[in-house]
Amino acid sequence: MSARNIVAAMVVTALALIGGRGLAGGFAGLGEEAAGFAPVMPGRTIAFPQDFGPHPDFRIEWWYVTANLSDAAGTAYGVQWTLFRQALAPGGAREGFGNQQVWMGHAAVTTAGAHRFSETLARGGIGQAGVTAVPFKAWIDDWSFAEVGGGEGLASATLSASGADFSYALSLKSRRAPVLQGDHGYSRKSERGQASYYYSQPFFEVSGTLTIAGRAVDVTGQAWMDREWSSQPLASDQRGWDWFSLHLPAGDKLMLFQLRGERGAPFRSGSWIGADGSVTALASDDIVLTPGEPREVAGRRLPVAWTVEVKSRGLRITTTPLNPASWMGTVFPYWEGPIRFHGSHAGVGYLEMAGY
Repeated sequence: MSARNIVAAMVVTALALIGGRGLAGGFAGLGEEAAGFAPVMPGRTIAFPQDFGPHPDFRIEWWYVTANLSDAAGTAYGVQWTLFRQALAPGGAREGFGNQQVWMGHAAVTTAGAHRFSETLARGGIGQAGVTAVPFKAWIDDWSFAEVGGGEGLASATLSASGADFSYALSLKSRRAPVLQGDHGYSRKSERGQASYYYSQPFFEVSGTLTIAGRAVDVTGQAWMDREWSSQPLASDQRGWDWFSLHLPAGDKLMLFQLRGERGAPFRSGSWIGADGSVTALASDDIVLTPGEPREVAGRRLPVAWTVEVKSRGLRITTTPLNPASWMGTVFPYWEGPIRFHGSHAGVGYLEMAGY
């Protein structure tokens, strides 16, 4: 077995252990007690560029980019790029293979006819994966999300990844700074105090090339980056979530999520982001998320279409997936794919559903 395969086997084993425990404590262990890790508390100031980088005192974090793209003929595509960091134990960084950080990368390209995805795994401490804040670069193997030329708020960046029959190389640009979700970046996830630090960059404009089954396609569109870090983002009885990021017609953006528990109503939250970068937090009772008829995907039944309402904004839309079979068959499986919506507003976005 090669050194690369040994590393992958170690990471898979570690993540499988986390996942096994997590079945009784929230998706992927995110609802487990997090003694020894840093807590998420209100009042912390999120600052850049340092918070582009990693937060190893917290148990888990991610750098998450989704893009709604089209080619010159108007054919729609979706792209996902994600890097997760998970700490197996609290404490200062250990050297080499003793390092307690594990890294997991997910990449996908979605069309109406196919959903292609790839996963790569790494152990911390050996240079195979990591993140630097200045200059910003997140990488795992040869996948990369990195700033170009510096600048406040990741004004310019590149994004690249590849799988068995796809790859992409994209340029991302934004004229606006990231926006803070929740209460100045403190994002509650339950009524019992679970929370994360959370900000987004929903204003990326994208151009670049997708290569699918050996065919290169030039594309343009919009991308959305989410950044979160926490030590226990779910309550112990929360089993999954439904998450929407939507690009609205006038340049506004909308983020909504609900966390589903074993009993009672889901915990809901969201934000309306103006085209000027202003953010208005949305109360739980302002949000209505109604699942459509479940559909079987990868042996599970889940709602790939939704009715979404934000009462204070007069928004009532129906979402439909570009590809209903956008299943990420990764170590921790979930549904993630591009969507369209119509109704009071029309546009595109992304939906993630976990814990089904």
